[in-house]
Amino acid sequence: MRYFRKKIESMLGYIPGEQMPGVRVVKLNTNENPYPPSPTVTAMLRNIDSECLRRYPDPFSGRVRRAVSRVFGVPEDWVIVGNGSDEILSILLRACCEPRRAAAYAMPTYVLYRTLAEIQGARYIEVPYDEDYRLPVEGLIAARGALTIVCSPNSPSGTPVFHEDLERLSASVAGLLVVDEAYVDFAEENALELVESNKNIIILRTLSKGYSLAGLRLGFGIAQPPIIENLMKIKDSYNVDALSCLIGAAAIEDQTYKEETAERVKASRKNLSATLENLGFRVWPSQANFVLTRPPMGDAERIYLALKAKGILVRYFKQPRLEDKLRITVGTEEENSTLIQALTRLTAVG
Repeated sequence: MRYFRKKIESMLGYIPGEQMPGVRVVKLNTNENPYPPSPTVTAMLRNIDSECLRRYPDPFSGRVRRAVSRVFGVPEDWVIVGNGSDEILSILLRACCEPRRAAAYAMPTYVLYRTLAEIQGARYIEVPYDEDYRLPVEGLIAARGALTIVCSPNSPSGTPVFHEDLERLSASVAGLLVVDEAYVDFAEENALELVESNKNIIILRTLSKGYSLAGLRLGFGIAQPPIIENLMKIKDSYNVDALSCLIGAAAIEDQTYKEETAERVKASRKNLSATLENLGFRVWPSQANFVLTRPPMGDAERIYLALKAKGILVRYFKQPRLEDKLRITVGTEEENSTLIQALTRLTAVG
């Protein structure tokens, strides 16, 4: 007897980065921020009234919407809040895609896009990046996706997408343009200003990276009201819990702290990239909190396994065009130093 749709039984599902709870490791594989959340978050955690747990939360996460409105200068009704930006991606796929309405994106990128399309039973079109990860604008336009998704900065390459490319896409794609800005807090520019002048753009943000709140699961999208109104029809009634709303709003309001930690990560990223290059690694220019790098001999899987045996986790993707590369999260200076010491020994014997 078959209990599930045929597609569900045949698909692989998204495989998250390794988690090793209770084991002391240098964890540089899932792009968490190496620094703690804002002190205002810690203070709020200490003073939460348990009464908020007895009642259902605000179904529209009004506190977070107001914080986003104040900080980013957009009206509240331009904001949707989700259980991580991944939930908003899921809502977008459910809203826009089906077997004859495709999702299109450049590849290699965040593999969850493919997974969500497969769950939806939707067609997906993967347009290849070139070796330098310049966005294949013409290929994405030609795909005529009902949903075109651009990750900027891209994961796993860390490379940004230029405004002129997004403008061209917005003017020419067949459907909605989603700009997934999960790593934008470490980048030099963002696409927020494009939302005001483009009716078919939605940008997605998360608190997992720049705000050091990966464990909270909170994200938001910004788009013009007709887009937000239709997405609101699909989200779960109470998709964001009360604690996440309180803590997330406090974190968003503390932009000073967020910017300070982002600058520390960016400085460490620059040093890490230079040191890897001195060891003979190729490093793609990153504007995220990680770097994509190719070992001198291209033996990425061997190095990944050897590092894991030493208690150092980095990300290895056993898939086309990535099998000779590693994605390394920028850690603290101490963590980066431990990594470099291990890589120096491993490449010397490789």
